[in-house]
Amino acid sequence: MSQENDNALPVSDLSKLKLVHFADLIRAAQLIYDPGKGVSGVFREVNWSEFGIPHEVAENLKHLGKEYQYSSPHIPVEDIWSKLNLETRVWFLENKDNLWEIEEFFPALDED
Repeated sequence: MSQENDNALPVSDLSKLKLVHFADLIRAAQLIYDPGKGVSGVFREVNWSEFGIPHEVAENLKHLGKEYQYSSPHIPVEDIWSKLNLETRVWFLENKDNLWEIEEFFPALDED
């Protein structure tokens, strides 16, 4: 698939995704980028594969989390989708309903 065609959200995938899934993905990406959520003196090394996140996906999400580190999780869907590589998109579709659980492992840092 070319990058140009790859940015379009297939209709079959679009029907499976809701805005809350993308917001959860951004929150997860923010945690993957900075598991301490910017709290002074809190530095955590996390093996994201223990959370079911393959290394390549974690790296893609880390870049997304860095870009949106201080942003509201309500970012336009097209902006998010265009920054996900194919492996991350597949992982996202398979894990969309469980992303909120990642935040639950960091309860003291959960702002919601």
